[in-house]
Amino acid sequence: MVGRRKNSSRANNGLQAQQKTPRRGGHRKQTLKEPAVFAKDTGYETDVHHEKLTVAQARRGTSAHRPVRVYADGIFDLFHSGHARALMQAKTLFPNTHLIVGVCSDKLTHKFKGYTVMQEDERYEALIHCRYVDEVVRDAPWTLSPEFLHKHKIDFVAHDDIPYTSAGSEDVYKHIKEAGMFVATQRTEGISTSDLITRIVRDYDVYVRRNLQRGYTARELNVGFINEKKYRLQNQVDKMKETVKTVEEKSKHFVHSVEEKSHDLIHKWEEKSREFISSFLELFGPDGAWHAIQERSGRVLQALSPYTSPRGSPSNSPTRGRSPSSRLQWFSPPSSPTSSPSSFRKSKASTLQTPSPPHNPSPPSYAEKSSSSQKSKIKYFSGQTTSSTKAASDSPINVLISMTEGDEEDQ
Repeated sequence: MVGRRKNSSRANNGLQAQQKTPRRGGHRKQTLKEPAVFAKDTGYETDVHHEKLTVAQARRGTSAHRPVRVYADGIFDLFHSGHARALMQAKTLFPNTHLIVGVCSDKLTHKFKGYTVMQEDERYEALIHCRYVDEVVRDAPWTLSPEFLHKHKIDFVAHDDIPYTSAGSEDVYKHIKEAGMFVATQRTEGISTSDLITRIVRDYDVYVRRNLQRGYTARELNVGFINEKKYRLQNQVDKMKETVKTVEEKSKHFVHSVEEKSHDLIHKWEEKSREFISSFLELFGPDGAWHAIQERSGRVLQALSPYTSPRGSPSNSPTRGRSPSSRLQWFSPPSSPTSSPSSFRKSKASTLQTPSPPHNPSPPSYAEKSSSSQKSKIKYFSGQTTSSTKAASDSPINVLISMTEGDEEDQ
């Protein structure tokens, strides 16, 4: 019986005779338009003769006015996907199937199996809104009798093939199997009503705290005063943990974004610095434009500035006409620094008595000037000029200027 044990399968049902003509495969044209109907207390009534069918005849298909009536029963507490899968298998057993689902009452279920979470009316409503169900029998019997099978014109009973021990019987479906009316379905592993209840019992505190958070009172949850305060305190602690976790995640995200931006800025700064350094080297490097500009400007200044006279050439200018040695002749010390003071006094007295004019060489003649100018020109062209003349020798203009200066001095 479906729902009476863990991981039990659901049986398939056929279409109702009163509904529209079904398509091949047992699917109604308007399956989801309206819910299934409840079976009448008097049973199934029809004017068509209901002859007995075999499994082979049912698999070949039947006429539209004679669907194969398949019955599947169970508790269906906490209706879940395992129930739905079992009913889907029962529905698709034959091409033209009318699926009848029997649901046991609370009284019968509490007697033979145990307490249910959902009340019988809630379980009835859950079944009629299943898309595979055509008809629901309320207060279904625990063991199927021949009278019940005849009353609802049941052709086959669908259930998993494992023997179901209950109500003092080794298998409540034994007589159905012997009559050739049993069709086996497969159980859905991993899901059952008992599994769901086990999860709730195992995590009882979690679900109590959950419902307290959603506004249920401690009295409704059957929780004492101390436990209520404990659960509420735990809820507050969990809320603070969630807040801290959220703040931590936001801070991590912020730090990550800052790191990304800093990396981008550093990368951009490195690119700009490389560009700046390359531009600086292009401008101020040894082969740069600035060096070339300085070199050209130096040559221009050398071309525009006058040459210094060669050493020994006569000149009227005090800086160009006199050498440092000639300037020091006026201030030369006595010739013999080891002479006695008496001799120094005598020489001083004689100097005061007969002063002699300072040494002033006579001005050179025109022939001497001409010879000295020619000598400076020869020295220039022979590479024996001074450093200033060598520096200016890079330009032909400087050569012309030097020659011109020599001519002016000669004149």
